Amino acid sequence: MTLEEIVACDNAAQKMQTVSAAVEELLVAAQRQDRLTVGVYESAKLMNVDPDSVVLCLLAIDEEEEDDIALQIHFTLIQSFCCDNDIDIVRVSGMQRLAQLLGEPIETQGTAEPRDLHCLLVTNPHTDAWKSQGLVEVANYCEESRGNNQWVPYIALQER
Repeated sequence: MTLEEIVACDNAAQKMQTVSAAVEELLVAAQRQDRLTVGVYESAKLMNVDPDSVVLCLLAIDEEEEDDIALQIHFTLIQSFCCDNDIDIVRVSGMQRLAQLLGEPIETQGTAEPRDLHCLLVTNPHTDAWKSQGLVEVANYCEESRGNNQWVPYIALQER
């Protein structure tokens, strides 16, 4: 490996950590300000009613769920809709970290069904100019990834 390749790998790893932290910051802030829609079906309903309010779509899946055909079909349809409506899309792994960030209970008691965290939408209503450094960082990462022909960038959320 050449020095340039080592530096490039190190820069890519650093960039991934920065963007991962920005995603975490953004999700916490969006949830606090009621700008987060959680769930595949809830997200599809919102995008059908008001797609212009959506600024970011996160599609979350872990390796053991990659073979879920129904989920992959939902993701394909959501990605298509996002591309048609100029909504930034990011695929993330680390469902446990995601649940932890959003304050989900670790174990569901009784009949309580856990929320579907596979699709998350961050919204920004037209009447409000919400500024988030995390949102700016993630949007820049999406734009940079598209410039490298990676239309749906991937981020791994790290367990803590």
